[in-house]
Amino acid sequence: MAISHETAMKEIRNVHTMTMATLQKDHAVTVRDLRRAHEEQRKTLEEEFEKMRLSLQDQVDTLTFQNRTLRDRAKRFEEALRKSADEQIEDALAPYQHIQEDLKSLKEILEMKNQQIHEQEKKISELEKMAQKNVLLEERVQVLQQQNEDLKARIDANLSLSRQLSEENANLQEYVEKETNEKKRLSRNNEELLWRLQTGELSPRMSPCSSPLHRASPGPASPSRLQPFPH
Repeated sequence: MAISHETAMKEIRNVHTMTMATLQKDHAVTVRDLRRAHEEQRKTLEEEFEKMRLSLQDQVDTLTFQNRTLRDRAKRFEEALRKSADEQIEDALAPYQHIQEDLKSLKEILEMKNQQIHEQEKKISELEKMAQKNVLLEERVQVLQQQNEDLKARIDANLSLSRQLSEENANLQEYVEKETNEKKRLSRNNEELLWRLQTGELSPRMSPCSSPLHRASPGPASPSRLQPFPH
């Protein structure tokens, strides 16, 4: 029985050790792969976001400069019109051949300004579309942040499982140590009984159960007396 018990305990320890090693290895590989994938995805999104931001900033700066230039031109044109109002009135009263040329020139200027306004509106519309893309990128960043929180929760769960397995291992080692001590105590009792039989201190006709030493022995610890392992 002692040999069978010792063999069973060795098998339990071997299975437990192999299980712990496998779980720890799988846990380490899973955490490493998740962190690596998350870091690569985060870096890629950050690079795309930075490129988009720089591109949008360049376009905004260009459009701002063009808008400022157009405003300056319009202001100078209005000032010129205001200064030459009297001259334009005199020219209007001049020979009528000049009126057609002035109207044609003003019409060309108005068409040019309308074209510039149309281009400006088109660029503003493109900027609004890019701003919408920027909002989508921000939403993707928020999704990645949530995935990061989920990854942290999984890591915490794996750490909790590792601590639980460590506690089970400690309980198992305590049980093995108690069994070993009990076997040593029984072995010493048997040696003492044999010595008493050989020296005549204990009669062979006496029942071992009537021996005071045997009555004092509490017997080997049963696994059912141990606290169950936490699950």
